[in-house]
Amino acid sequence: MTSLTVSMPAYNEAENIRAMIDLVREKAGPLVDELEIVVVNDGSKDDTAAIVEAISRQDPRVRLINHAVNLGYGAAVRDAVWAAGKELILLTDSDLQFDLAELGRFLQRIDGADMVIGYRYARSDPWHRRLFGHGWSWLVNLLFGYTARDVDCAFKLFKRRVIETIHVESGGAMFSAEFLVRAKRAGFKIVEEPVSHHPRRAGSQTGARPDVILRAFRELLKMRWRMWMGK
Repeated sequence: MTSLTVSMPAYNEAENIRAMIDLVREKAGPLVDELEIVVVNDGSKDDTAAIVEAISRQDPRVRLINHAVNLGYGAAVRDAVWAAGKELILLTDSDLQFDLAELGRFLQRIDGADMVIGYRYARSDPWHRRLFGHGWSWLVNLLFGYTARDVDCAFKLFKRRVIETIHVESGGAMFSAEFLVRAKRAGFKIVEEPVSHHPRRAGSQTGARPDVILRAFRELLKMRWRMWMGK
């Protein structure tokens, strides 16, 4: 049997979250025997939590985890992933920018790997976010050796044993980089697959805020130092 948890962080995604959960149930549900959907509401100021909670009362496959305050993207992703109860875990965002129909191709490849990670071959983001994304992936690969073509792509499928083996400390935008670096150093086999990327329909992005970027660089340097020190 194939069991899958779809783990999603959400911050002020009231306009997207219902459609996103419906999309997961429609596209991912038929591909697996058991489906679980974990949404971490990261201190949203809108109705994100209330919407997910209402859906969960009707569908026991949907589970809400609440952060009383906004802890950051990485912390929300970490809690969504480590709360997963199934054997396979799909990490994705709740903003409808990825095509869940592509999960079928990832499930086919996971048989021969521990992780299947996506890369956005045509990223539908403003130019400054694309520039920062390319530069960030280049810097991570420079400091830690080749890690991924698109480090922060939020479409990653992996086996449960990955999160049972590694520990990730970063709570900000550095989470994905640390997750991949530690998985690679632990010897897990990682393969890459192209994924579609669509423009955001509603809501706003927070990844390009100066405080988010500065936190990511601080966590990056801290991690590089810890690894030089053998930690």
